[in-house]
Amino acid sequence: MSQLTTTSTTAMQRLPKRLSRLGELAGNLLWSWRPASRELFSRLDPELWQQTEHNPVRLLEETENLEAAAEDAGFVAAYHEAISDLDRYLNRRNTWTDYVYPEARDSGGVAYFSAEFGLHESVPIYSGGLGVLAGDHVKSASDLGFPLVGVGILYAQGYFRQRLDSSGRQSEVYEPFEPESRPLAPALDEFGRPVTVGVNLPGRELRLKVWRVEVGRVSVLLLDADIPENTPEDRELTSRLYGGDNRTRITQEIVLGIGGVRALKRVGLTPAVYHMNEGHAAFLAIERMRELVAVGRSFEQAQEEVRRSTVFTTHTPVPAGHDAFTGDLLWEFMTGWPEALGTDGHSFWLLGAKEGDDRFNMTYLAMNLSRNTNAVSEIHGDVSTEMLGRRITYITNGVHTWSWLSSEMFSLFNENSLGRAWREAPETPSAWSFVEELPPESVWRTHEAAKRKMIDFINDRLDLQAERSGGKRQALDPDALVIGFARRFATYKRATLLLSDPERLKAITRAADRPVQFLFAGKAHPADEPGKAFLRDLYSAPEETGIIVLEDYDMNIARYLVQGVDVWMNNPRRPLEASGTSGQKAALNGIPNFSVLDGWWPEAYNGKNGWAIGEEREFASEAEQDAEDVASLYEILENDLVPLFFSRDNSGVPGGWVDFMKESIMTVAPRFSTQRMVQDYIHKLYSPGLYARR
Repeated sequence: MSQLTTTSTTAMQRLPKRLSRLGELAGNLLWSWRPASRELFSRLDPELWQQTEHNPVRLLEETENLEAAAEDAGFVAAYHEAISDLDRYLNRRNTWTDYVYPEARDSGGVAYFSAEFGLHESVPIYSGGLGVLAGDHVKSASDLGFPLVGVGILYAQGYFRQRLDSSGRQSEVYEPFEPESRPLAPALDEFGRPVTVGVNLPGRELRLKVWRVEVGRVSVLLLDADIPENTPEDRELTSRLYGGDNRTRITQEIVLGIGGVRALKRVGLTPAVYHMNEGHAAFLAIERMRELVAVGRSFEQAQEEVRRSTVFTTHTPVPAGHDAFTGDLLWEFMTGWPEALGTDGHSFWLLGAKEGDDRFNMTYLAMNLSRNTNAVSEIHGDVSTEMLGRRITYITNGVHTWSWLSSEMFSLFNENSLGRAWREAPETPSAWSFVEELPPESVWRTHEAAKRKMIDFINDRLDLQAERSGGKRQALDPDALVIGFARRFATYKRATLLLSDPERLKAITRAADRPVQFLFAGKAHPADEPGKAFLRDLYSAPEETGIIVLEDYDMNIARYLVQGVDVWMNNPRRPLEASGTSGQKAALNGIPNFSVLDGWWPEAYNGKNGWAIGEEREFASEAEQDAEDVASLYEILENDLVPLFFSRDNSGVPGGWVDFMKESIMTVAPRFSTQRMVQDYIHKLYSPGLYARR
């Protein structure tokens, strides 16, 4: 793919000669996981850096400090070091891939399709865990030097900003994306021209502009219908993530799957393997079949050829979560496609449905046209196998170490480890053995520093929230045990389970000299009224319960929470949590998990790195499960967790608690790194397609 500067013309024109490559630095999201580069932008204009939500392109467009920075010897020296780091990273030729899969560089690599990418808060085209996982997948592929390109959608209004009124009622605020002021740029073809592609909709063609985000060594292509070539109504089709009705949903999936394949071709890429991250991207398979039939393959040959070079990851453990369309809607949008594939309507229908089904299921389409289908944890693999009626393997999710490790913990590790093994190969368990020898007081003081930083940030946000809504004023207590719960507010995650016995809860949170607070954050889908009701119930809980609800959860808030709370709590209705990764981010920072044995936690829990809520068994009813789980939750808080946290030595250090912190890091950091996860994808799922291309 042709390269270009990914910073706006306005910003480029303002740069002093001595800082001429600042725009290049801003235009590659590598800075988002390089502490020195982030610090450089913050140093340039600390207040504006916060106001722009850590968007370096807007920072460079708006700051008045460029000339002064160019005369500051210290800033210029830091600038040159950041540029050198960027160059070293991009030009390195001794990566993991170079050693293990050297032939991958010339194979065409992997195209990774996802409806959302959580790359950074400055590119707000994500809603939650699926998108953040996709972003971490891309970053680790970059770190490993693996040839991968992401494909997604540029949502003109992103997901939404969440506002809570004085009663805790959620409202949604949508804001323009303004791509020109973000770290992305138009994708160009081989002649240096901006790329557009078209997809057919009923009675018309939809034109799509293609944008590119640089993420270290990896590019992500984003498709955008909000361009003058389209009607005002059609420009809205890619405006909101997970917005609109089924017509909007099928349109966005055509844009992602069919438009994405065409975009790759227009920028000159021919991937060896296509990876569908959820069924939203499954139409890519029929577009690839269409291309093969057009050059002489039969329907059956095209189907087999596509299957050999496609893999599919499912994240959804309940049937209702899989997109399915009625026949009327499907045929309205798929008119002419059976003929283009050299088959009839019935055979086309069976690509995404079983005989007799009345809906075309995107998960079936993805499975039927993939070599492999994988779930995202061991327990999710079992659930998916039973639900989908075929054996589903699994690759457990992980997190990108450098995006989620606090600067405080990074410094502690750096100062107390011999060599760079934990930095170069975080997926290696032995690389983290040094953590066991860390002085308990050093670990605790490091956590206290991250916690203070989080409390200052969260309390400022809570003050603004109260001023805006006229609601109650809340604040985190620096002396309290702070338990974090932050995720999408779907009802199966049971955010309100904690409120089952308010009087018992008050006794826990208000015990003398042992204050406990629960910090909740998360968005409910705009159409999810039960999820919104959970938010209201928590917001309205008595002050004595220690519950605080923070609005507008995003990646920025997530970093503060997973780096600064004392415990990470998760109590979904087992077995409905496919994987979950927020607890992995917390454990990486020495924050123990307090969780139901669902998703990834059964693979990590060992009795010394956190606490298990409830039991791994089937229940006669949801009511019985809730009663058993909440009883376990209260008992652990009362008898184990709270007493251990407040058991301090003469220096104020909770030695037993620090043992849990160390064990969390040593057991979770390597095994649940996306560096391990992406290597698993390469070894198990990508390599057959790469070798086939070769």
